[in-house]
Amino acid sequence: MTDPDLPLRADAAPGDAPAGGPRVLLVDDEALMRSGLRLLIDGASGIEVVGEAGDGQQALDEAARLRPDVILLDVRMPRMTGLEALAALRERGDEARVVMLTAFDTDDFLLTALRGGAVSFLLKDSPPQEVVDAVLDAAGGRARFSPEVLSRLVRLAAGTGADGGSAEPEVTDSAGPSSAPAAAPVPEGLTAREWEVGRLVAQGLGNPEIGEELFLSVATVKTHLGKLYDKLQVTNRVQLAIRVLELGG
Repeated sequence: MTDPDLPLRADAAPGDAPAGGPRVLLVDDEALMRSGLRLLIDGASGIEVVGEAGDGQQALDEAARLRPDVILLDVRMPRMTGLEALAALRERGDEARVVMLTAFDTDDFLLTALRGGAVSFLLKDSPPQEVVDAVLDAAGGRARFSPEVLSRLVRLAAGTGADGGSAEPEVTDSAGPSSAPAAAPVPEGLTAREWEVGRLVAQGLGNPEIGEELFLSVATVKTHLGKLYDKLQVTNRVQLAIRVLELGG
């Protein structure tokens, strides 16, 4: 389980990389993309690119051979897609942290990949420092999302379209115009306080802010977050936020 201190923010501070720097496997079907990523990150902040793969099946083979700390994994590839490779990695118990690469024509795959165990998402045209930070965060067990990716993830989880419009019809009744739906009840298995904490995480608040809002100590907030992670079977704050939104929070 990752550190519940971490805020749901696109600019979260980088995590602690493994001793000696994270070892990275690059996976993309475009050789030019792999070369560009290697130039961007190899040697930066102790990062070592230990291998490359051009499709999902090759990624599985190289991951087993090289045992990287982090895998930069493209979503769309021939022979085996990134999502299929991610599922196979998790099924066999591979502990490498996976950062999914997306060109943003794959909105439907974002939530699937996150539920499947991806730590972060990275745009293929991300600035160099953002790529480095994403690798370091992943190596330290921290989720990092660009503002664009995070915005899309939250909208998808909340059932809204990419343009921010609602995917659900307006609620109307004979008494008058549309009205906002009632707040969702506390999901079975959670306490009211845990649900409050979860909803504030989904709004992007960090632990100190949640503590101030609910008049709790940061240590108590962390305790509630740990229980939420276990009960909702998530491993980071972004997964928790999305799960809360799915439950109506």
